[in-house]
Amino acid sequence: MCAAVVVLVGIASLPCLASELAVLRNGFSIKHERRRVIGSVTRLYVSVDGASYVDVPTVEIEHFEEAPAEAAASGSRLPASARLASGFGLHAPATPAIDLNAVVAAASGRYRMDPDLVTSVIKAESGFNVRAVSPKGARGLMQLMPDTASKLGVPNAFDPQANVEGGTRYLRELLERYDFDLIKALAAYNAGPRRVEQYGGLPPYYETHAYVARIVRDFNKKKIAEEKAARRPAPHKRPAPKARTLTRPAGSSPAKTGSQTPAESGSAQ
Repeated sequence: MCAAVVVLVGIASLPCLASELAVLRNGFSIKHERRRVIGSVTRLYVSVDGASYVDVPTVEIEHFEEAPAEAAASGSRLPASARLASGFGLHAPATPAIDLNAVVAAASGRYRMDPDLVTSVIKAESGFNVRAVSPKGARGLMQLMPDTASKLGVPNAFDPQANVEGGTRYLRELLERYDFDLIKALAAYNAGPRRVEQYGGLPPYYETHAYVARIVRDFNKKKIAEEKAARRPAPHKRPAPKARTLTRPAGSSPAKTGSQTPAESGSAQ
């Protein structure tokens, strides 16, 4: 089991032997199977085969802790651990941590979206910051503008579950509006549908071009990793060992009914 609190230099790149939570500075948590530091980001592998992952700025990770078994099964709100090692200057979030995987999975399933796409949009929009506010006033993980949030029925854009729910629904509506043209849908999410229709597609704004390219690149990386994992041959299974039998010496009486020798019961010697 990995340490509950890890120095985020060097040690953070060591593989974990069990599911963990990466508790972020904003109070959000991301359950993952293993992690690896790549430059200034920490890659959190959220699936056992490594096909799905999330890249999080390492400076945004407050600490790591063991994922409770019951939380891993239910995907419910998880209290941040208060077991912090002294000397690291870390503090547990004041609000309950949220399992990002569960939030994204629930919203994606409800609106028939690929959770990897939703996660890529979250990364590009807010960098996983629940309290993010843009200069134009967009708020939360998927950066909903106040008017958009109101139309989507999101009264509090800083509520991560409501925000991701509303943002995923809005992205689905845009995809349907543009006949599932992902480029147009993403451009409309960033610059607004009016601009997409004004220019008949991707608006000539550097910010929007960079935004769309960033999401498509991140999403494609995940799909490529997923395909490689699917093509990877299954690990060779060793044939089951043959059952060992004991030869009863000539003239000895048979074993009593129900009794077992250590070899027959599988006990170690």
